[in-house]
Order: sequence, then C-alpha cells, then structure tokens
Amino acid sequence: MRRLLVLACAIVLVDTMFYAAIAPLLPRYVDEFGLSKSAAGLLAGSYAAGTLIGSLPAGWFAARAGVRPAVVLGLALMSASSVAFAFAPSIEVLDVARFVQGVGGAASWAGTLAWMIGEAPPERRGQIIGTALAAAIFGALLGPALGAGAAAAGPRSVFSGVAALGLVLIALTLRTSAARPTRGGSPATLLAALRERRALAGIWLTLLPAVEFGVLGVLAPLRMDRLGASETTIGAVFLAGAALSGVLSPLVGRISDRRGRLVPLRACLAGSLVCALLLPWPTTLALFAAAVLIADPVFGAAYAPAGSLLSEEAESAGLDQAIAFALFNLAWGLGQVVGSGAGSAIAEATSDGVVYGLLALLATATLAAMLAFSGPRSRGRLAAQ
Repeated sequence: MRRLLVLACAIVLVDTMFYAAIAPLLPRYVDEFGLSKSAAGLLAGSYAAGTLIGSLPAGWFAARAGVRPAVVLGLALMSASSVAFAFAPSIEVLDVARFVQGVGGAASWAGTLAWMIGEAPPERRGQIIGTALAAAIFGALLGPALGAGAAAAGPRSVFSGVAALGLVLIALTLRTSAARPTRGGSPATLLAALRERRALAGIWLTLLPAVEFGVLGVLAPLRMDRLGASETTIGAVFLAGAALSGVLSPLVGRISDRRGRLVPLRACLAGSLVCALLLPWPTTLALFAAAVLIADPVFGAAYAPAGSLLSEEAESAGLDQAIAFALFNLAWGLGQVVGSGAGSAIAEATSDGVVYGLLALLATATLAAMLAFSGPRSRGRLAAQ
C-alpha cells in the first residue's frame, strides 16, 4: 500500500503542478496575445473543461479496462499536452493543449484515486484521500514556481521537462500491480446512487470549492498584477497558499474519519463565507496577498470529506470507485469552468466584488441547507460514516 500511495501522490502532484503553472504566466499571456479578462478565464478554465467532458468516460474506462490502463492513458495525454504547451505559437493552441491536459487529468485522477481506495481500509478513507489531495496541493505549490521558471527561462525547456516526468511515471505505473476491473458502473446503478442525498451532497461540496478556486485562480493574479505584483510575487503568494493547503487537507481528512463528514464540512463552508466577504476589500498588495493566503486553504478543505462521501455512496450502491471519482472530477471540472469562465465574465461586466459576493451567497445557502438537513437523524447517520 505504501508503494502505491507514493506512486499515486507522485502522479497527482505532477498533473497538478502542470495545471497550476498557469497562475504566474497568465499576465504574460494577456500581454503577449492581447487577451481580455474573459479570454484569460477561457485559458485558465480549459483544463477544467477537459476534465468536465472527460470525467465520466474516464471513469467508465477505468471501471472496465482497469485502473492501471486509465492512469497510463491520462499520463500519456498529459505528456503530449505538455509538449504542445511548450511550443504553442498561438492562444488557440494553448487552449487546446490545456483542454487535452484536462482530459488526461480526468483519466489519471479517476484511476489513481480508485486504485488507492480499493487498497485502503475503509476507516482510513478520508485520510488517504486527504493525503493524495495534499500531494496534489504540493503540486499546486510547485506549479507557480514552475510557471515563474517558464516565464524566466522560456516555456520550451520547462514544459518539455514535465512531459519527461510523465513518461517516467508511465514506466513506474506499468511496473505496479493492480486489481482486476470490477465493471461496476451501469447507468441504472449510477442513477440510483445519484438519488441519494449523500451522493448529491458530495458532488455539490466538491463543485462549490472548485467554483471558488476557479474565481480565485483568475481574478487574484490579475488583481495582484494591477496592484504592482511581479510574476515572481504572484507565484510566491500561490505557492505559500498551497503550502498551507497541503498541511490542512490530511488533517481535515483525518477529522472526517473520526468525527464524521459533517463537522469539517460545516467549518469549511463557514470559512469560505468569511473569505468571500473579505477578498473584495483590500486595496494594497500586502493585504490582498494575505487574504488570498487565507482563502486558498479554506476553499479547498472540503475536498477530502466530500470525496469520502462520494466514495462511500459508490460502495453502498455497488458502483466501482472509479465512477465515484469520475463524479468527483465531473463536479470539480464543472466548478472550475463556472468559476474561471462565468466568474471572469461577470467580473468584466460588473466588478470583482460582485463575483465574490455571489460566492458568499452560495456558501451561505449551502451552510443553511446543511444545518437544516442535519437534524438528529441525519446527523447521526453522517456522524456514523
């Protein structure tokens, strides 16, 4: 299990590192290609769009062909898109390359997380998911540094190196044993699982922080650029925020294993509400950077308990775990597309404050719904998970 966990963490780390490299490069591409805020949001959100479209096909592929072929496919697409990203001559090529990377991420994430959960004890599910997410967050921590390096040294050598890392991971994946596919993922079983409130809650509580991150990933770098931040400074702020997230994610997963999924989820929603209200107000770079540093780990803390809810519901419904994490990817991808695409378009038409205000309303409504849902019976059921 330990060897598999190390491999899984390496896979999600490299994928997320490449994904997160866009933050310090975004102002550069805005200047180089003359992008509007909406076009910048499209570039940032293309990865999530690929994940959104590829998530369910990737989950079914992993359930039928096996988790290892799904991971290999995902890594191959990531390596190919890295090469395209390195040599892209236009914004259209960049958009397509980032979209293909998202499709690959859907396959590698569904396969990797299902592979781990299939080997992990049920009582450690939240902690295992939290550990994998911490590795992904560490990749997000390295991503801005990678992007800053690409800005300084040029994207060709840096992103070609990412492609080489992907090939190394393919070789290691092929040498690691995996269980045979269960093929548990019929449409009827999936629809039955989606009628359960816990499954819907897990999907929504994955989608909402993804919306928040999509907004933050576009609006925050552009706001810091307007406040005078360099690409290196933007990368450093996102790096520090990812470091805090990496510490928090396994801790939240462990708490959800011991005290039930509801306790950390409510705390995450309350924290997200406060952060969304605070983000529009700072007028200096130092204060805004501090607000981003707080918001980054708070927004992402819900992923581990939300993923655990989906995993448990898949198991009780007879779904393969790859389908559960396909739904996780689907929710994440949809949230990122809405956050980066619609969020940036609304901000361009109105202001950043309006977008952050909408995030606060979503967090408030979700928290109210959870408190209403968590009556004595529901609280007991969720606490026992």
